[in-house]
Amino acid sequence: MPRVKEDYYENKRKEIIDAAYRVCSRKPITSVEMKDVIAETGFSHGVIYRYYKDLDEVICDLVVRINSENRLDVKLNEILKGDERDWRNVIRRICDMMAEHMMAAGTDVLKISLYSDMLAMSDPERVNRISKAIGDDNQSPLLSVVRVMVEFLTGLVREKGLKPSKSIEEIIEFMIVNYHGVQTGYVLSKCVEAEHVQGKYDPGAMFSCLADSMILMMGGNVI
Repeated sequence: MPRVKEDYYENKRKEIIDAAYRVCSRKPITSVEMKDVIAETGFSHGVIYRYYKDLDEVICDLVVRINSENRLDVKLNEILKGDERDWRNVIRRICDMMAEHMMAAGTDVLKISLYSDMLAMSDPERVNRISKAIGDDNQSPLLSVVRVMVEFLTGLVREKGLKPSKSIEEIIEFMIVNYHGVQTGYVLSKCVEAEHVQGKYDPGAMFSCLADSMILMMGGNVI
């Protein structure tokens, strides 16, 4: 394919994904239809279907873009390969990183993530198909944290003789549930004009509590 034609092709796909991003940040993915994306682009049906056969292909590329722009692999490696010798501080730094990541991602990205969870609950088979199309290399940044934490915590038990009060699997599940809870609270505090949520759900403070809880469950003392 000539370079000019290839660039044109990629730019058109980018415009379509940009439009899908705007639509999916305004309304739940469960209620988004291809016609919404078409209307947002201003293109004809024929133009859109020249690049994407259906809405799920659009969503797949949208998720790949969001995840690729919010990867945590490099930051995780920097933390684990740093000179920090106190394992408790490693857990704290990883939790701090998750808080910073959440605030840097912005509410639109976080809303799309929450809407994706809604889609998973309402149509799991569809989500499984989209997930397979996305592939392992482009999955959610949270999954990279999960993989690292499983290996790290398992190593602590083996190398330092720690005696966790919960299994590693339970501690990881606790971390995941808290991550999603913080995300929901943070989005609500930014998007809902209600006294009981505005100015609350600070990711930094909540991930600090998560770090302390994980340290205690691993059998350590909070310092």
